[in-house]
Amino acid sequence: MFIHLKHKVLHNIKGIALVSALSLAALSTLPASADTLSLLETGSTLLYPLFNLQVPVYTKMNPGVQITTQGTGSGTGIAEAISGVAQIGASDAYMSDAQIKMHPNILNIPVAISIQMVNYNLPGLNNTHLKLSGPVLAGIYDGSITNWNNAAIAKLNPGVKLPNHKIIPIHRTDGSGDTFIFTQYLSFSSPKWSNSIAYGTTVSWPAVSGGIGAEGNPGMVQALKGDPYGIAYIGISWKKPVEESRLGIAMLQNRAGNFVLPTVANAKAAVAQMISKTPADERISLVFAPGAKSYPIINYEYVIVSKVQPNSQIAAAIRNFLNWSIDTKGGNAPHFMQAVNFVPLPPSAAALSRKQIAMIK
Repeated sequence: MFIHLKHKVLHNIKGIALVSALSLAALSTLPASADTLSLLETGSTLLYPLFNLQVPVYTKMNPGVQITTQGTGSGTGIAEAISGVAQIGASDAYMSDAQIKMHPNILNIPVAISIQMVNYNLPGLNNTHLKLSGPVLAGIYDGSITNWNNAAIAKLNPGVKLPNHKIIPIHRTDGSGDTFIFTQYLSFSSPKWSNSIAYGTTVSWPAVSGGIGAEGNPGMVQALKGDPYGIAYIGISWKKPVEESRLGIAMLQNRAGNFVLPTVANAKAAVAQMISKTPADERISLVFAPGAKSYPIINYEYVIVSKVQPNSQIAAAIRNFLNWSIDTKGGNAPHFMQAVNFVPLPPSAAALSRKQIAMIK
């Protein structure tokens, strides 16, 4: 059965050059104040590196606002935004219809578009981009595919000498948007997985001999690094530590049947197919998009925020920060997006996000 492993060491994100003070000032209307107003952001460990880059820049321009960031997992981000413990929850997953019905004042606001990798630690093959599909990954995670040289994997990778060694599947133990979109990919591409396990921020993982559980994206990186023959799903903002650990990056089969890498270009190809389908509340899956070049696991990165805040000052502080964070001259500027390998919001999505931000009172 799965062994649970918790690892809370977060990878240090290197500083980046600050954008010009004039352009930032033009995007923010919060005056400096003798009394500091504090906001708490918590949730997605995939969004955490981006907020850690954005917040120091924003608060330098707005010294009257202090924003604390915490990488606790999407499930916690949603829960603490609903409870009011956090003013800003961060999630890779949108809330379900049932959750919205229970909490009608909660908004799901995209602030960027991210990518999810599938990574492996395969001695001698980490420099090879193995080809994997949704049904094969479903088989690995449900225990029906147990060895790396299984015929289903070999068929996708002709000419690659795969080891006769047991696969160690690694999954998230915390409530996770990464789990949400990974299991969506499995569900959308594998009827067997869809009919048995389905998708969610938490799922009932099948008991797979030797499998490992880890907490957060940093925990997934560390677990995979420490377990040769392991496989894991990891958010793209952790690509640098993945590369530093010399772990493999898979090519995934998309809806068109092609195998593609988790690049920004391939993510943009998927975005182009899906962006016009975004509804007013912006709760939509971008996973398994059509298109020859579309990477199959991309998603909106959401902030989960209540429309109703304790007072007008807190509401204004949240609105100002979020409007800045989605602006291409602010938090969606190229240097922020490139640092975490995210895709900036297309103009149509940014416009929908601004409409939702304006609802915060």
